[in-house]
Amino acid sequence: MASNGYRNGTGTNKGAIKPPASSNIRSSSFKSRLPPSSNHSPGSALRRTSSASFTTAAGVPGRVRVAVRLRPRNAEESTADADFADCVELQPELKRLKLRKNNWESETYEFDEVLTEFASQKRVYEVVAKPVVESVLDGYNGTVMAYGQTGTGKTFTLGRLGEEDTSARGIMVRSMEEILVNVSRETDSISVSYLQLYMETIQDLLDPANDNISIVEDPRTGDVSLPGATHVEIKDEQSFLELLRLGEAHRIAANTKLNTESSRSHAILMVHVKRSVLGEEVAIPTESDKSSHFVKPPKPLVRKSKLVLVDLAGSERVQKSGSEGHMLEEAKSINLSLSALGKCINALAENSAHVPIRDSKLTRLLRDSFGGTARTSLIVTIGPSPRHRGETASTILFGQRAMKVENMLRIKEEFDYKSLARRLEIQLDKLIAENERQQKAFDDEVERINLEAQNRVSEVERNFTDALEKERLKCQMEYMESVKKLEEKMIENQQKHQHDGFMKDKCNGEGPGFCEDIAVIKKLLEKETHMRKEAEKEVNKLKSQLGQHMDAGAGGDAEILKLQIALEDEVHQKKKLEEEIIILRSQMLQLTFEADQMRRCLARGGSGNAYPGLDSPMSQVRDSLSGHKTPVSALFDQVGVEKILDLLESEDANVRIHAVKVVANLAAEEANQERIVEAGGLTSLLMLLRSYEDETVRRVAAGAIANLAMNEANQELIMVQGGISLLSTTASDAEDPQTLRMVAGAIANLCGNDKLQATLRSEGGIKALLGMVRCRHPDVLSQVARGIANFAKCESRASTNGIRSGRSLLIDEGALPWIVQNANNDAAPIRRHIELALCHLAQHEANAKDMINGGALWELVRITRDCSREDIRSLARRTLNSSLLFRSEMRRLRIEL
Repeated sequence: MASNGYRNGTGTNKGAIKPPASSNIRSSSFKSRLPPSSNHSPGSALRRTSSASFTTAAGVPGRVRVAVRLRPRNAEESTADADFADCVELQPELKRLKLRKNNWESETYEFDEVLTEFASQKRVYEVVAKPVVESVLDGYNGTVMAYGQTGTGKTFTLGRLGEEDTSARGIMVRSMEEILVNVSRETDSISVSYLQLYMETIQDLLDPANDNISIVEDPRTGDVSLPGATHVEIKDEQSFLELLRLGEAHRIAANTKLNTESSRSHAILMVHVKRSVLGEEVAIPTESDKSSHFVKPPKPLVRKSKLVLVDLAGSERVQKSGSEGHMLEEAKSINLSLSALGKCINALAENSAHVPIRDSKLTRLLRDSFGGTARTSLIVTIGPSPRHRGETASTILFGQRAMKVENMLRIKEEFDYKSLARRLEIQLDKLIAENERQQKAFDDEVERINLEAQNRVSEVERNFTDALEKERLKCQMEYMESVKKLEEKMIENQQKHQHDGFMKDKCNGEGPGFCEDIAVIKKLLEKETHMRKEAEKEVNKLKSQLGQHMDAGAGGDAEILKLQIALEDEVHQKKKLEEEIIILRSQMLQLTFEADQMRRCLARGGSGNAYPGLDSPMSQVRDSLSGHKTPVSALFDQVGVEKILDLLESEDANVRIHAVKVVANLAAEEANQERIVEAGGLTSLLMLLRSYEDETVRRVAAGAIANLAMNEANQELIMVQGGISLLSTTASDAEDPQTLRMVAGAIANLCGNDKLQATLRSEGGIKALLGMVRCRHPDVLSQVARGIANFAKCESRASTNGIRSGRSLLIDEGALPWIVQNANNDAAPIRRHIELALCHLAQHEANAKDMINGGALWELVRITRDCSREDIRSLARRTLNSSLLFRSEMRRLRIEL
C-alpha cells in the first residue's frame, strides 16, 4: 500500500497514482442495472439475507459493479522493468483490458469501467462511488470497496485527504462532501464510525482504547451491528477531515519490500445517514379495496441508510514482501480474511446453497454488501509491472467473480412517530380551539338574535296595544255622541206626535182649515221619519267601522308584517347555521377518529400498521364491535343520511360541495350504499352531474357514483336512470384530470357488468372511455385501461359461454391501436391492465385476424416472455397455443414460445 503521507494526503510515494493536471476525460455513468444476460435468480440473495423490519416489501435487483484502475509505474519499476512492456494493456473505450502472458499471447477481460493511469480522482469518484452515494441519499445501503495487491493505490483511491491539492481528494472525502450538500441540517443527521480489522480483532480508530469490538447479529433479520463502536455526528467537512486524520494516525502500518508504509489492517469507514421525508397522501381503503376520499395528510418518514467504505489491506506473497516474525503473522491474517472473502464471493457467484459467511469477521461485516440489500461498487487496483503478473491476474479474477454477484436493494424506512404525534396534537388543539371559538360565537349570535327578536316583538305589541286602545276610545266617543243625538231626536219626535194628535182632534172639530195644517204636519212627520232612518244607517255604519277596527286589531298592522318577515329571516339563518354545524361535526368526528387511532397505535408500541389510516376493514369492524364507531357511522347516527342529502340542494356553494364530499365518503363503505340509494342519494348525485357546472361538484359527484357503481345492483340503477349518458357527457366536457379519473373509474366499474355491454356501447360509454386518453394523465390512463380490461373479460366470458359471437365491440370502436400502443407502458398498472385485455381479446377466434393485422401478436409474444406476473404469462401462452390463426402466423414468422 501507499505510505502514510500517501494515505492522508500530506506527501507522495513512488507508488502513488497521480493524474495529469490537464485531464479532459469525460466521466461516464456507473449506475447499477440488471445485466441482460444474467441468469442468477434474485431469490438467491433473499435466501441468505432477511429484510429488516422496516424495509420495503419489494426489492430492486442490482449487480455488484466492478471497475479496474491501473497505477502508473513508480521510480523503482521504471528502472527495473525498463526493458519490459507492461503486463496489461487497457482499452477504456471498450471497457476491456488485456493481460499479457508473453509477447504474442494475452487474455481479455471486460469490466464495468476501465480506468487508465491518467484517470483523475474526480472521474474515479463519479463512475465508481457517486451512484452508490446517491442511492444512500435515497434510503438504500451502499458499499464502496478497494481490493488489490499491496502498493497498487487502494488507499490513494479511497482515503486520500487532498489537503494540499483538492483535486487529489479520495472517495471518502468526496462522498462526505456530496452527502453534506444534499442533506438538511435541521431535519437530517450524519454520524461516522471509523474501524480497523486487525488480526481478526475489530478496533476503534477514533478511540484506540476500545480495541475489541464485538459483532452483534439480529436473530430475526440477520442484520449486523457494532454497538460498541464510537459514533461521531458530522456537521461540516472540516470535522470529518479531522476524524480521518485521527483514524489514519491510529491505523497499523509497517515497512515491507513492496511498500514502505504497508497497511496491516482493513480500514472500514461507516457513514450512517438519517433523513426525514414526507410520504404520499393516502386514502382510507374500503372493504372493496377502492380508494376513498378520506385523504390522509402526508406521513413523516425516517429513512436510515448506511454507506460503508472499505480500504482492504493489500494481498501479498511472503517471499516478495519479506515479512518475518510478527509481520508474517499479520500477513497470514490478512491473506486468510481475503481468502474467506473470495470464497463467499465464489459461492454467491455460483448460486451455491451454502455461503461460508462466518469464516471471518470481514465477511460477517460485509454480508450486506455481497448478496444482501446494499448497492455495492468494487474498484480493483493493479500495477503494470510484469514481475507481479501473478498478483495482477489474481486481482482481475477476483473482480470478474464479484461481477456475478447480485444484490436485492431495499429502502429502509420507518415512521417518525414523535414528529407525527406532535404535529397531530398541535393540529387537534387548533381544531378544538377553533371549534370552541366558533361554538361560542354561534351561541352568542343566537342569544343576541333571540334577545333582539324578543325586544322587537315586545315593542310591536306595545305599539299595537296603544293604537288599539286609542281607536277603541275614539269609536266609543263617537258612539256615545251618536246615541245622544238619536235620543234628542226621539224626544223631539215624541213631542211632535203629541202635537199631531191634538191638531187632528182640533181638525175634526173645526172644519177644513185644520186639514191643511194636518197635511203640513204629516209632511214634517215623514221628514222626521226619514231623518230617523238616516240616523239608524249612521249608527250601523259606525258599528261596521268599529268591527273593522277590531278586525284590524286581530290581524296586526304593518309592524306585525315586518316582524313576520324578520322571523322568517331568523329561521333561514338558523337553517344555515344548522348546515354549518353538520359540516363542523363531520370534520370533528373524522379528526377525533384519526387522533384516537393514533393514540391506540402509539399505545401498542408501533406494532401492526404504523399509521392509523391504513387499518384494514376488519380492524374497523372490530372497533365497531368493541364500541368504537367510525366517523361515517357516527355521522349517520348523529346527523342522518336524509339531512345530509338535503344539503345537496343548499344555496350556499361551499355547503353543497362539502355535502357532496360527505356523501362520497359515505358511499365508499358498502354498508352505507343501500341506505344512500334508498334515500334517493343516487338520483341526487346524477342530478348534480346533470345540472351543475362547478368542477369540484362534478368531480366529487362522479367519485361518489364510482363508489356506488362497485355494487352490481347499483350498476343497474345507474343504467336505468341514464347515468351512462351523463357520465359520457361529463367525460367529453371535463378537462380536469381528477374529474376524468373519477368518471373513468365509474365507467370502468360499469364495464365489469355482463348485462351492460350493449348499453355501454349504445349510450356512448365505450367511446367516452377511449376519449379520455386525450388527458394523458397516468391515473386517468390507468382507469381507462382497467375499464378496457373489465370489458374484454366480460366479452371473453360471454363468448366462452356461447352467449355472443362475432368481433369484439372494443375493436369495432377502434380501441385496438391504443391498446397495442400502451401494451408496454412504463406505468405498471396501465401495462398490467392492457396485458390482461390483450389476453382476453385473443381468447376469441373472431378477433385473431384484426389483432394480427394490428400488431397485437407481437405484444402477446412479448407478454409470454417479459411480463412480470406469472399468471399473465401463462394466460398469454395458453391463448396463443389454443388459436389456429395465431399458431399459423407464428409458424410463418418462425416465432417460438
